[in-house]
Parts: sequence; C-alpha cells; structure tokens
Amino acid sequence: MYRFLLTPRWWGINIFVLLAIPVCIFMGSWQLSRFEGRVQDHQSAAEQSRVNEKAAPQPLDSLLPVDQKTSGKRATATGHYGKQLLVPQRDLGERSGFYVVTLLKVEDTGKALPVVRGWVPGKASAAKAPAAPKGEVSVVGALQASESPTSSGVTTAGGLPAGQVGVISAASLVNLVPYDVYDGWVTLDKADSGMTAVPASAPEGSGLDLKAFQNLGYTGEWFVFAGFVVFMWFRLVRREAEALRDAELGIAEPA
Repeated sequence: MYRFLLTPRWWGINIFVLLAIPVCIFMGSWQLSRFEGRVQDHQSAAEQSRVNEKAAPQPLDSLLPVDQKTSGKRATATGHYGKQLLVPQRDLGERSGFYVVTLLKVEDTGKALPVVRGWVPGKASAAKAPAAPKGEVSVVGALQASESPTSSGVTTAGGLPAGQVGVISAASLVNLVPYDVYDGWVTLDKADSGMTAVPASAPEGSGLDLKAFQNLGYTGEWFVFAGFVVFMWFRLVRREAEALRDAELGIAEPA
C-alpha cells in the first residue's frame, strides 16, 4: 500500500522533509544559543557590577576607551567644573525628573568629562539644579559609555530649551562647549547635596532586553515548524494511503 512513497513525486516530498527538519532544528538551536548567551551576559554583567562597587577607583585615562569590560568600573578624575546642563525625562524608580550633568575640565588634558552629579525630580528647570562646587574637585563614580538615540531612557524629542540636552554623549555635547569632550561619562557614587545618585547601568547588549526574548520566541517558532513538517508529512501519507485503499475497494476512483 505504501509503494507510492517510492514514486518520483513522493521522492521529492520525502527529500524536502528530510532537509527541512534538520534545518528547523538547527535554526531553533541557534536561536536558543543566542538567548542563553544573552542570559550569560546578563549574569556576568550583574556579577561584574557587584565587583565594581567594591573595587578601588582607577584613573580615568586608564579605563578608556569605554567598552563592556570597563563600563561600570569606578573612575576618578580631578579638575574644575564648567558648563552645567539638564537631561530631561529621566526616570528613577517610578518618578520622572532630570539628570544634572556638569562638565568637569580635567587637569592637564584640556578635555571635559561629563559628570552626572545627581537626579532631581520634577520638570526640568534650571532654577532647581544645584550649582556645581567651586574650585578644584576630585570626582569618583561609575564610568559609562556615551549614550545613543536608541539607549534606554533617552529622549529624541527636538526643540529642547537652552541648557538642556537629550543625549549624554560627546557628539551631542561637543557643539555646546568650546573644548573637547571625553567619549564617555561618569555618574557619581554619592550625589551632590540636594540630589539623588544615579545608579550605573549595565553595558548595552548585556541585559535581558526585548531582543533576548525575541530569540527565545524564534526558538519556539523553529521547533514548531519542525513539528509541523512532520505532522503534514504523516497527514499526506495517510491521505494518499486512504485514497488508494478506497480505490482498491471500488469506493472511489484512483487518482
């Protein structure tokens, strides 16, 4: 009854099924490995964050350029505070407010380091931002990579008032000051008076974000496809066998 499986038409179907199943399994396994890799990165980032909190601060220049290994490490720099800016629409907990970013002109380099001195709730208003300390200061805080328009929490809305900036990055700050800006920034361990310290964020690509769960969803889809291919093959075989049986019994005309 199943000799039809050896006909040219069914040879084509069989070969397609034999190729489709391993391809689906391979793609599902690959997507699963991507998800597991992101989970591992997330765990490593969390562990590294705990280590960084206890580690002694290092000179800023020794941690540059900022990458996944140096992001979050405690850095120290000495200089004089200069221009101060507000970064609106930044959440801390369940409250909305803004970061207070002051550019620290680092000694002997002629470059400025963006320093997030803290967070203040409410609407962005220059009157609410505490003034930066005068004279020479030494800052200690977690080093962070420059933000991009796609970074978490960043607002890309245009038309911000003077004294505000949407993205903490050298590219967005260099046009606002007459000196070079470091490609990175620091959030203070202890916020200046009247503000709340901004916790360091994990390096981009190391968290369980939407992309990670997309990988997990694609894993399920590929395995479902593999099962569907097997299901359809058995369904077609059964249908063909029943048609031949009915033809032999005279119930239906052979195809």
